[in-house]
Amino acid sequence: MKILIGVVIGLVVVVGLGWLGLRVRPKPFAAYPEQTPVLQTIPLPDGLPAPVARYFRQLYGDEIPVITSAVVSGRATIAPFGFNLPARFRFTHEAGQGYRHYIEATWFGIPIMKVNEWYLDGHGRLELPIGTVEGPKTNQGANLGLWAETVNLPAVWLTDPRVRWEAVDDETALLIVPFGEGEEQFVVRFDPVDGRLRAMEAMRYRDEAGDKILWLAETLPGDTIEAGSAALETVGTATWQDQGQPWATFTTEEIVYNVDVSDYIRARGE
Repeated sequence: MKILIGVVIGLVVVVGLGWLGLRVRPKPFAAYPEQTPVLQTIPLPDGLPAPVARYFRQLYGDEIPVITSAVVSGRATIAPFGFNLPARFRFTHEAGQGYRHYIEATWFGIPIMKVNEWYLDGHGRLELPIGTVEGPKTNQGANLGLWAETVNLPAVWLTDPRVRWEAVDDETALLIVPFGEGEEQFVVRFDPVDGRLRAMEAMRYRDEAGDKILWLAETLPGDTIEAGSAALETVGTATWQDQGQPWATFTTEEIVYNVDVSDYIRARGE
């Protein structure tokens, strides 16, 4: 009996430590060494669907910044195995062209899993501790991820000539983005009260074996971060429809625009 009680106590301690370690947020990454320079601007284009024009006018006014790159850093919770892990992230973008994701999942603030992911030259590659994922369906998913994450540099949706908006109604528009020789599209939903962008929906591949699944990227009302001349929401989520709840929640803490990322975007790690 004493042995059994000891085993139970030991299990309780292990579970308690495990739970406690997952409650500790990691330290943020160090501030990116370069800062946003003065941004050139272009006039807000004419002919945009009503909710799109309202969103951009509230965000930037009548002058839209020209953004060529971004480094987005912050902390997150991710659920790659069905339960939430605290994490920190740094996403590097060549605007409208490619990205690098670096994510560290942590326990007691110590990295226990590192993820390196790239979408460069139309090719996606995800390096995980359990192996590497790549292929045509990965490319499609990564391209949609690129354009959904452009919510952190939304001016690109107006300044990239390959992108266009189509009207749906007073609260919804279609965002058409390039993919290889073709195109993909998002259904974009705007808040009927404040006009802010709230959700982007697209049919996306989750892996190389499956079919497309409805994928939802949302921005949550609340705190904002100054990014260039705009105030952007800090919290966003990503959800697969068949899972019913977000697999990731990202809280942005720093955004830097128009810095040289030509080498950094092809690197590994922080």
